[in-house]
Amino acid sequence: MTKFQLGRRTVIAAMAAAMAFPAISAAQAQGDPIRIGYTMSRTGPFAGGAQVSQEPNYLLWAEQVNAAGGLTVDGKKRKIELIGYDDRSDIETAVRTYQKMMGSDKLDLVLPPWGSGMNFAIAPIANRYGYPFLAPTALSRKLIDMKLPYFFSLLQQPDKMMDSLADMLADQGVKTAATIYMDDLFGLENVAALRTAFKSHNIELLEDKSYPLGVKDLSSVLKSIKAKEPDAFIAITYPPDTLLATSQSREIEFNPKYYYASVGTAFPLFKQRMGDNTEGVLGMGSWNAKVSDGAKAYFEAHVAHANKEPDRWASGHAWAGLEILQQSIEKVGLDRKALRDYIASNEFDTILGKISFKDGENASIPGTVSQWQGDEFEVVWPADRATAKLVAPKPAWK
Repeated sequence: MTKFQLGRRTVIAAMAAAMAFPAISAAQAQGDPIRIGYTMSRTGPFAGGAQVSQEPNYLLWAEQVNAAGGLTVDGKKRKIELIGYDDRSDIETAVRTYQKMMGSDKLDLVLPPWGSGMNFAIAPIANRYGYPFLAPTALSRKLIDMKLPYFFSLLQQPDKMMDSLADMLADQGVKTAATIYMDDLFGLENVAALRTAFKSHNIELLEDKSYPLGVKDLSSVLKSIKAKEPDAFIAITYPPDTLLATSQSREIEFNPKYYYASVGTAFPLFKQRMGDNTEGVLGMGSWNAKVSDGAKAYFEAHVAHANKEPDRWASGHAWAGLEILQQSIEKVGLDRKALRDYIASNEFDTILGKISFKDGENASIPGTVSQWQGDEFEVVWPADRATAKLVAPKPAWK
């Protein structure tokens, strides 16, 4: 277990941040800490994504709030005490830990773990205990269709994201495509949505292959797909597999006009590993520092705090969820039923724009497609959310 504490580096940052806020009186500062728990994948196969998109945001948020004196609850400033556990990318470990945090420990609030599978297991438990659950990395229509009153999904769901991709490719005149996908909840839901979207746009899927978690070689299936010469290629992958598929596509000189890989494409590591070969690569993305002044400030604060950039998809949604939680707490306090009702029935200002929920789903942000152009993962579709125009066809690998 790791409790959030102010180390030397954090204290310096907190002192600097505190200078931007009015002094907090002794009366205002009274109140026990607000205990907020979560598990996160610090080790195991999900750690790469979790330690970019999610946990750094939790730590940064607590640091910023505490530097300002805490959250205002019933007229008093109360500091945040984060209580985090490593779930080791293991769902059973996460389930036991959340049951303890909400059951015997009776923490004030909990924050969600990483990923669709984890959230699918934990969200019903949070609902049973009556804890609002603002999930920034759950991509599952099945989870939303469970209609859990305390569950709120921040990411655009598979149908929205795949519809947006199909819209863009159809607009570009694409007639044929091929896909590989992770054989788990994330991959299965996304490929099902992709098939439906492509069918409605008369885009033919020439090949459609699954692969298991922990795959080490995708070259044979990529060679098979290359031989079919599709206009577009879609890899529905986790970050390590995104890198694997893209690297091996380059090695075999598989370079279709439209190359889409996710979710790892939105991560800074993708640019670091692939260098100039990211140019023109498409993927799941919904924001960057250009979308709002708040997004720019968040981006800079994240880099200063974590010494690394946030990703250009789920990181922004994670921060937006924390903004929504903070606004709700400061409006109605820590009564969890009141929090749930307030989140469900109001619209919130966030770095991604205004967000409201309908039946637990983010009803405000449409499906989007992003593309690496130079040093930025630009939003290129739809046009009304774009930060740059689509570059097509994709340049050849270098």
